[in-house]
Amino acid sequence: MSPERIVYLLSRMRQAAADSHAMIANVSKDDFLGDLVLQRAVGMSLLMASEMASQLLKAHPEFIEEHPEFPWGAMRGMRNRIAHGYFDIDLEKVWATAQDEAPQLLSALDNVLRGRTEGE
Repeated sequence: MSPERIVYLLSRMRQAAADSHAMIANVSKDDFLGDLVLQRAVGMSLLMASEMASQLLKAHPEFIEEHPEFPWGAMRGMRNRIAHGYFDIDLEKVWATAQDEAPQLLSALDNVLRGRTEGE
C-alpha cells in the first residue's frame, strides 16, 4: 500500500469519526435513543470509520504494528456488528463510541496524519 493510500484511508476515517461525534454534539443521549434517523446516521459514520480501519488491517499490517495506539480490533468489531447486526445493534455502544471514543480516535489520527504530512 502506498503512503498516499494510507493517508487517504486515515483521512477518511478521521472525517467519518468526526461526523459521528459532531452529529450528537448538542443532543442528549435520550434524544439520540429516540431518533431513528440520527441513530442510523451516527451508526453509518462509525461503520465508515471502522471500514477504513479494516482496509488498513488487511492491506498494511506493518502500519497496524507501528500504531498500537489505535483500537484496531475494537474498530473491526464495531464494523462487523454494525454491518451484520442490523436490528441487534447496541445503541448504547454506538452512543458511547461517538460521544467518548471518537474524540480519542480523532486525537490519535491527528497525530499520525500530522507526522505523515511533516515527512515522518
